Amino acid sequence: MIDNSNIRAAFFDVDGTLLRFDTHTVPVSAARSLDQLKGNGIFIFIASGRSANNLQEISDLPYDGVVGLNGTECVLRDGTLVSRHPIPVSAFRRLLEISDEKNIAVSLETPDGTHFVNRITPRVIEEAEMVAHPLPIVTNLMDEFLPDVTTQICLYTDNSTETDILSRIPVLASSRWCNVFADINVSGVDKGSGLIEMMKFYNLDSRTSIAFGDGGNDIPMLRAAGIGVAMGNASESVRNSADYVTERIDNDGVASALKSFELI
Repeated sequence: MIDNSNIRAAFFDVDGTLLRFDTHTVPVSAARSLDQLKGNGIFIFIASGRSANNLQEISDLPYDGVVGLNGTECVLRDGTLVSRHPIPVSAFRRLLEISDEKNIAVSLETPDGTHFVNRITPRVIEEAEMVAHPLPIVTNLMDEFLPDVTTQICLYTDNSTETDILSRIPVLASSRWCNVFADINVSGVDKGSGLIEMMKFYNLDSRTSIAFGDGGNDIPMLRAAGIGVAMGNASESVRNSADYVTERIDNDGVASALKSFELI
C-alpha cells in the first residue's frame, strides 16, 4: 500500500510532465495544483535534463530548487549550489574525437544558458523544433567546455551508436528520454541520486518524496522517491517503474495524481 501520509517534497520532470510538447505550455490545472501544493507546505523541485537557467517556460511556477542536468547539478531557486558532478575533460575530448570520426553532433550548454554545438545535423534541427528553442551556436566546443563546471553534454545519434561510443568511454553514461539524442553525464549520477542529494540538503528522508515523470531518464527518480508517478503519456518502461500511473499531461495528469494522494 502506498503511504502518502508524510510527503514533504514533490519532484517534477519538465518536458512531457509539466510542459506539453504540442503547445509548449504548462496546463492550467498543473500550475494551480503546484500553487496549492506549495500552500500546503510541500517543497517543490524541478527535476530535468535541462539546466536551472533553461526553465523560462515554467519560471512562474513556485519551485524551491532544481535537480538539473539529470541530477549532475542541483541548485536552489536563489542559485545556491547543492551539488555538482562535472565531466572529466579527458572524457569530453575523447567524445569529440569519436564524434568527428562518425560525423555526429555533440552539444553543451554554458552556465548562462547558451547552447553550443560542434555541427548542425538533422537530429539537431529536430531537437530544436521539438522543444521550440533556437538552433544552438556552432563553435569549437573545447573553447566552451568548463572543467569542474560542465556536467552534461548531448550526443545526437541512435541507441546503437551511442552504446558503441560509451563503451569506449566508461566514465560516461547516457540518460535518454527521446529518440533524437541522449544526455551524457558522468556515470553513477542521475535524477534519482539528485533527488536524494536534494532531500539530504533539507535533512529529509527520500521516502517522504513524490516524483512525477514520463521519460526514460525519470526512471531512477521514480524509483528513488517514496512514491513514483508516471504520466499517462509515459513509455511502458517508465509506467512499469512507477508506483502509480496517472492521466496524460493533456488530461490533467499532475492535478489528478495530487488529488488522488490527497496532497491538494
